Amino acid sequence: MSEGVDELGARLKAYEGRAAAVAGVGKDPVNAPMIRHWCEAMGDTSKAYRGPGAIAPPTMLQVWTMGGLSGHEGRTDAYDELLGLLDESGCTSVVATDCEQEYPRPLRPGDEVTFDAVIESVSDRKTTKLGTGYFVTTRMDVRVGGELAGTHRFRILKYAPARRKSQAERPRRPRPVVNRDTAGFWEGVAQHRLLIQRCTGCGTLRHPWLPGCNACGCLDWDTVEASGEGTVYSYVVMHHPPFPAFEPPYAVGLIELAEGVRMVSNVVGVPYDKVRIGLPVRVEFRGYEDEEGALVLPVFRVVEGEG
Repeated sequence: MSEGVDELGARLKAYEGRAAAVAGVGKDPVNAPMIRHWCEAMGDTSKAYRGPGAIAPPTMLQVWTMGGLSGHEGRTDAYDELLGLLDESGCTSVVATDCEQEYPRPLRPGDEVTFDAVIESVSDRKTTKLGTGYFVTTRMDVRVGGELAGTHRFRILKYAPARRKSQAERPRRPRPVVNRDTAGFWEGVAQHRLLIQRCTGCGTLRHPWLPGCNACGCLDWDTVEASGEGTVYSYVVMHHPPFPAFEPPYAVGLIELAEGVRMVSNVVGVPYDKVRIGLPVRVEFRGYEDEEGALVLPVFRVVEGEG
């Protein structure tokens, strides 16, 4: 990808405003069983999603547009052409970066949704740690009876992978995503403290950290420090695909803390094939140092004498 005038960027921007997906109709009306399954999976006990007058959780917006295993009719020629231009230029890798949703009106059981998607924007050429490429944003509008019910923006980075300076250089460990909702948790970890959010309205503990309580909707919270004791609630052993800075196979566990919440982390202290559901574990804070600076992460070590 040459420097100077970005001729490719100009060609890509010509696709802005063109359809990204064939307009479609939701395969099922908004319905109570799917709402119930979603709430059970997410642990959301809000009364707004049950009984007469119930609404669908706003974050289910995309659920009602999914095609399932059989899929929808698919992408438009314009979107395929856009991706083809990027592939031809060397931007053969892709990573999803973020999504945004807006909810002009709630969805209710019985609503029949229609949707369409457009290529909303293509960024100027950007250089990132992954490589150089373009951010492509698509916007899906979801309607009921012609009335806008929700908007879903999905952004990807289509890029040419950056070359490593040295094959012998050990890959850096990826950093956790820290934002305004999770900053307090990672500040605690840096101090070797495992902090759990607690709703000041109903006292419910929650993890991962969220801006509001799933149980009562209260936005106010404080924290309690976990003892660090827990058990392996479930686990997987990672063999493939390999990730830079990690050496498979290794065990990743869903740990149930003594306080009742669960969190995902590595299980250490025993060979990966000795990890079992119910094993007692205790948090351990591990420090890592590389070009990006110091990093502290919580892992869970099997209690001595177990396993």
